[in-house]
Amino acid sequence: MELTNGRPENTEARLDKEIRVYDLLDSLGVSYQRVDHEAAMTMEACEEIDRTLSEGIESGVAICKNLFLCNRQETDFYLLLIPGDKPFKTKYLSAQIGSSRLSFGKPEYMEQYLDITPGSVSVMGLMNDHENKVRLLIDEDVLKSEYFACHPCINTSSLRFKTSDLVEKVIPAMRHEPTMVKL
Repeated sequence: MELTNGRPENTEARLDKEIRVYDLLDSLGVSYQRVDHEAAMTMEACEEIDRTLSEGIESGVAICKNLFLCNRQETDFYLLLIPGDKPFKTKYLSAQIGSSRLSFGKPEYMEQYLDITPGSVSVMGLMNDHENKVRLLIDEDVLKSEYFACHPCINTSSLRFKTSDLVEKVIPAMRHEPTMVKL
């Protein structure tokens, strides 16, 4: 597993949604590193990837869980970024955002609004949510690291870039105002 700078040189076998992520980051002038790997479906599978993404970064990288959530009626959808080692309890989040009975959103909604599939959930999927159907929620601890890591809408690659670029360039370009939460 090797950390490389920027987009892959050969994009023939890559999905369009992944290439769109690189296009967005490049258009915003965001410097990023990438590691390609086997499909990462669990947080445990991400440990080696995390070590690679943290290479050369003294403070480490914010590796977070990306949870796609919805209310009981399936009318309100949320993307929650929370540190990977932090437990998630819906009652604490529900109270902060004024939505009761949160649960995990169905894969079909994830694909419809974010053009991503389970195991590939990423903040970068918000670039595909042109109607702003998904509300971005960020646990305040995610923003404490100098660097941030995420998938480029697929779970066979992972990216790292500065957290400041996430907040100042990437999220504004995706037109999703984040709601800060404390879990």
